[in-house]
Order: sequence, then C-alpha cells, then structure tokens
Amino acid sequence: MIHGRASLIADLLLRRQGAVASVQVIRLLALSISLLCACCSNGSPGVPAQVVGVTDGDTITAIVDGRQIKVRLNGIDAPEKKQAFGNVSKQALSGLVFGKRVSIVDLGKDRYGRTIGEVFTPDGQQVEVAMVRLGFAWHYVKYAPRNTDLAGAELVARKARRGLWSDAAPVPPWEFRKR
Repeated sequence: MIHGRASLIADLLLRRQGAVASVQVIRLLALSISLLCACCSNGSPGVPAQVVGVTDGDTITAIVDGRQIKVRLNGIDAPEKKQAFGNVSKQALSGLVFGKRVSIVDLGKDRYGRTIGEVFTPDGQQVEVAMVRLGFAWHYVKYAPRNTDLAGAELVARKARRGLWSDAAPVPPWEFRKR
C-alpha cells in the first residue's frame, strides 16, 4: 500500500515537472522514504508493546505480538524492594509505563531469561534515562559503561539530590544484594 502510493507520487512528480530523471530512481527514493517513515511512525525505535506489570524499578512485564515477556531495563539498577527507595522506585516506573503502550528495543537475554531492553514512551522518552534522572535508579556502569545519557542523567539527579540521592549515604543495589 505504501509502496503503491510512493510510486504514484513519484510518477505524478515526474509528469508535472517534466523531469527527465529515471522513474525507477524516483520510485526507489520514494520507497526508501516510505520505509523510513513506516519504521519510525510511532516516533520511537523498537517493537510496540503494552505494559501489563511492573515488578520493581527496573523490570516490567509487557505484551509483544500477543506474547507476555519480562523486560529488564538496560543499563540501570533500581533499589531492591526491601531497600530504601525500593517501593518508591517501583511506583515511579509504574507511573511512567504501567498500562501504557511503549516501544521496546530487544538487546538480548539476561541469565534469568528476561529480555534486556530499552523502553521508550510514545513521546520518545527513554524510560531508563528518565528513571535515573528522577533519582529512582543508578546508572549500572557494569552493563552500560559507554552510555553517556545514563551517566549524565545520574549526574543531574545527584547534584539536585533527587530521589535516592536525597539519602545521606545511598547504597547501590549491587552492594545491597551482597549483604
């Protein structure tokens, strides 16, 4: 359908402007633009999903293509449920995504079989960055060492003493789990 419309537009442009250019080149260009628009139509990369559950501040359950999957948000680590800010972190993530349509970029599986993913809201906001910027998760440098968006978001949250950074001595979850 899109390809047909793109070809029609290309033909009309050629006739209207009396261009000598090859119809095939124009059609190829129109097809490329159509495909690009189709891939980016929701403003976010990844596959569409419906969030049906929030386990904690860094894990969600979503429906993708009729299948339920568990998604571990890439590059962040949120406080554990029994840790300070654990419940608040879960509530913050719920407020961002629960019951909403999102886009998920699948980056593979973790050792528990969960999908490691980057999650985007319909307006293109990356959920991982938002959670860190709000002060409800750490940038998990061990798993995303070159992610400058997460590093910058954590710096902003620390300076503003947002969320877990309002605590005098916040304990990272990877240290809390060792106790």
